[in-house]
Amino acid sequence: MILAVGLTPAWQQILLFDQFQPGEVNRADEVHWCASGKVLNVGMALHRLGSPSKTLVLVGGRGGEEIRREFTELGIEACWTDTQTPTRVCTTIIDRATGATTELVENSRQPSGEELTALNAAYATVVTSADIVVLSGSLPAGVSTSFYRDLLRRTRCRAILDIRGPELLQSLERRPFLVKPNREELERTLGLDLSEECNLIEAMQQLNRCGAEWVVVTDGSRSVHVSSDQGLYRAVPPTEPVVNPIGCGDSLAAGIAVALSEGQLPLDAIRFGMAAATDNLHQLLPARLDRARVETIAARIQFDSV
Repeated sequence: MILAVGLTPAWQQILLFDQFQPGEVNRADEVHWCASGKVLNVGMALHRLGSPSKTLVLVGGRGGEEIRREFTELGIEACWTDTQTPTRVCTTIIDRATGATTELVENSRQPSGEELTALNAAYATVVTSADIVVLSGSLPAGVSTSFYRDLLRRTRCRAILDIRGPELLQSLERRPFLVKPNREELERTLGLDLSEECNLIEAMQQLNRCGAEWVVVTDGSRSVHVSSDQGLYRAVPPTEPVVNPIGCGDSLAAGIAVALSEGQLPLDAIRFGMAAATDNLHQLLPARLDRARVETIAARIQFDSV
C-alpha cells in the first residue's frame, strides 16, 4: 500500500475562457470543480494508476465535505482528519487563446495543535501498513518546519518527498529514498543560482550527501535530471500539447511510487513517473491519469548518462 500525506489540500475551481483579459470583466465558457492540492493529486493519481493506496489529510468546511464526497464516489481510500478551519479554495484560469494557465492560490490556514496531534496519531497507525510513503506540499503558516522530519522518524518504509525549503533540508537526516524538487524550488531551498547545469548537478549531489538516496529535479518541459551514488542521468520529457499543467509534479511523484511498489528499478520508476506527468498535461482535471497511456508514453523516454 502507498500512503499519500500532506497538509495543503484544496477544493479546486477551474475556469476556461476563449480569451482571458486581465483587468476586464471575463465570463467563463466552462467551470469545473474538483479535489486538488498536492496531496489529493497524489492520491488521485495513485488510484488512477491502479495501486492500492490511502490518502491521509486534514479537511474541513464545505470544501472538505465536497472533497470527501468526490473521493467516496471515485472509490479512493482516505483517512480524513477533521479540522475546524475550512479547506482552502484555489482557482485555475485557462486561456484557450494563448494556452496560458494562471493559478490563484489561497494559502492554507494554520491547523490547531489538537488537529496536528490527531493527524500524527493517524499516521502512526496507517504507516505501519505502507510499503511507500509520499509526503508532499508546503506547510501552512505556524506549522513547524520539522513536521515532515518528525513523520519520517516513524517511517520504516521507503519515502518520496515532494517538499522544499527548510522542511526538505531537515528531512534529509532521515535518509529519504527519493526527493523531487523542481529547479526553482531547489534554487530557493539552497539559496543558489542553478541556471548552469554544472551548478545544478553539484546542488543535487549535495542533497545526496546529506541523505537523499535519489534526487530528481524537474524543470517544466526541459530536461529532468537525476542523481544518486549509481550515477548522473538526464532525460527530456516528450513534447505534448498542454491542456492543464497543474498536477504534473504530483503525477510524477505518484508514478514513481507506483512503479517502485511494483518492483521496477529506480530509473525505470522515474521514467514511469515522467510519463504520468506527461499524461497529466492532456487532462483538464489534475491527476486523472490513464494507465495504458502512461505505459505507452514511458516506452518513449530514454535516459542518458551525464
